[in-house]
Amino acid sequence: MPDEFLELREVSRSFGGLQAVVDCSFRVDAGTITGLIGPNGAGKTTVTNLIAGELAPTSGRILFRGHAISGRPAHEVARRGVARTFQLARELGRLTVLENLLLAPYPQKGERLWQAIVQPRAVREEEEELRSRARALLERLQLAHLRNDLAETLSGGQKKLLEIARAMMTRPHLLLMDEPTAGVNPALVDQLVRYIRVLRDELGVTLLIIEHNLDVVDAPCEDVVVMAAGSVLARGSLADLRADPAVVEAYLGGGGARHAAL
Repeated sequence: MPDEFLELREVSRSFGGLQAVVDCSFRVDAGTITGLIGPNGAGKTTVTNLIAGELAPTSGRILFRGHAISGRPAHEVARRGVARTFQLARELGRLTVLENLLLAPYPQKGERLWQAIVQPRAVREEEEELRSRARALLERLQLAHLRNDLAETLSGGQKKLLEIARAMMTRPHLLLMDEPTAGVNPALVDQLVRYIRVLRDELGVTLLIIEHNLDVVDAPCEDVVVMAAGSVLARGSLADLRADPAVVEAYLGGGGARHAAL
């Protein structure tokens, strides 16, 4: 596997006259949990959308496992092993929890009529393997008792867990997480942090996490990238960043009372 697992090289993205991302460069090494923080409007979600293929850069390059993915459509990026979750959960509400997971892997043999007719045994075996994998993920994320419930009936925190499980059904190498604890009951936040570690330590996934809750960033992230005004401002451990005046000024506006939050 290339050393440059994920690398952004002077990536920019504009929307008309607005520069949302400006010459953004950083890398994420395989097997790490990296935090991406910064004030509102810093460009964090835009960067995530650029990596995931939902947006194309105006300029610059994005490399993933040695291949350029800049401007590739989202489905191609996903096939290379990049999955994501969203700040606002995007469950398929009228399907069950289990059905949400079973739809995620692509391609599936049963999607092709000729394979369903000519290779019914192979189709059945794949479907059973997917069901087994889905059940195991639901057990791991403590959602197994809800597998037959409609996804729209889940709580906010449960929907976040469902998104994680659905992303993991694609067996990603890289998981992009956009504010995984936003709108989540505080009682579930610690559980989510534990699962983030499990994804890396037990399932071998590399993670890039956007998060405003700095306690969540501090717990699992060895490395943190700070963005401001569309560019990378600083990088390091959260402890080092807390002592960086430029980060305090950009992230918290320099307010003394707010300094403690960082």
